[in-house]
Amino acid sequence: MSDLPRKAVTRTAKLAALPLGIAGRATWGFGKRIVGESAELVGRELQQRTAEQLFKVLGELKGGAMKFGQALSVFESALPEEVAGPYRAALTKLQEAAPPMPTRTVHAVLEERLGEGWHELFLEFEDKPAAAASIGQVHRGVWHDGREVAVKVQYPGAGEALLSDLNQLSRFSRLLGPLIPGMDIKPLIAELKDRVSEELDYGLEAQAQEAHAEEFTDDPDVVVPQVVHQSDQVLVTEWIDGIPLSEIISDGTQEQRDRAGQLLARFLFSGPARTGLLHADPHPGNFRLLPGGPEGEDDWRLGVLDFGTVDRLPGGLPATIGESLRMTLDGEAEAVYELLCAEGFVKETIELDPEAVLDYLLPIIEPAQVEEFTFTRGWMRSQAARIADPRSPAYQLGKQLNLPPSYLLIHRVTLSTIGVLCQLGSTVRMREELEEWLPGFVPEDPVDGAPSVAEA
Repeated sequence: MSDLPRKAVTRTAKLAALPLGIAGRATWGFGKRIVGESAELVGRELQQRTAEQLFKVLGELKGGAMKFGQALSVFESALPEEVAGPYRAALTKLQEAAPPMPTRTVHAVLEERLGEGWHELFLEFEDKPAAAASIGQVHRGVWHDGREVAVKVQYPGAGEALLSDLNQLSRFSRLLGPLIPGMDIKPLIAELKDRVSEELDYGLEAQAQEAHAEEFTDDPDVVVPQVVHQSDQVLVTEWIDGIPLSEIISDGTQEQRDRAGQLLARFLFSGPARTGLLHADPHPGNFRLLPGGPEGEDDWRLGVLDFGTVDRLPGGLPATIGESLRMTLDGEAEAVYELLCAEGFVKETIELDPEAVLDYLLPIIEPAQVEEFTFTRGWMRSQAARIADPRSPAYQLGKQLNLPPSYLLIHRVTLSTIGVLCQLGSTVRMREELEEWLPGFVPEDPVDGAPSVAEA
């Protein structure tokens, strides 16, 4: 594929082939079981074949299909190893690259948006893209003032392709559900659709990136490139070199994995507190490890890219999250239940056992119970299996809980970040970051409203 397939009929045909393929493999699996093969083994083979086809099609189509694939890919940690292993490489490739659009198309967009003399704005411009994503691709260049820059060019017709893909995917979301145990696909697609117009607006992206770049200027741990120039369909930012997180996942040292994980957790929780914005696209392609952290050249910093999707949280993350997390850790079942009811996590028409709700939540927040926690694919799989098994009490209770709309994006970003931490296999001091940045997690001193040292 050399260009973005924009014709609705072409894209629809490719996506429509997915459920047909799933149905065909299901028939094949039924036949295998008739002749006596294990249902579990057949199920895993079905899942593996379906996943391979899914990510191949999503990677080719870019647009909403690739956006969905990127969102889905961070959850591969939840899959059984024998299923996840064969296509992990395909997921990593999806996170970092896609077939480029032709040079003539890139030049046409630049001429339309930057003017006929667009070449004069650059001392150098590389026609070969350095990276490709769901709605645009990035070219390396040198701005006229000598700064190395990343030039993000939006695919023509990206908006139409994005919506068309997501509408099509939502029609057979039920069939895709078994790929990621415990993950409800339909709300994920609906939430991605809600963000389409925002992500296509490079003006909004520039504002979000500028806010982060200003706040994190001279930060010892996090690097955010400055915005150099912005217009419709073109965004020029400073270039940062570094090791993509996908490479750390596949080949990084344990030291790199731990440092990347710690900084990823720090950025997740500190960003809303410091900027009022939550970076809402935490897949590995959007992060880099850069040398030169607080301990010198042998230390690492986290480079953060792509602010096309953010959640606006003027007061930071809701204090309810920190309060409920703290009370869960303290075993305050009744208080946790009352808070969840007040926030709409438990609908008025439903009554649940507070102790059962506590039992449901405790394993999920295990990383906050200890001084440091090692995130692994095995731990992620155990959580997914517990919530996805219809025979499990956790499954039965989880079905009765509700996720209020205001928490949807926060929930997805948190899950996605945990998915990346499990891919990294990082040991992270998660509690330390929660105490520092999460409102409500450290109880306030009743005298002056400040956090109590003894309680902290």
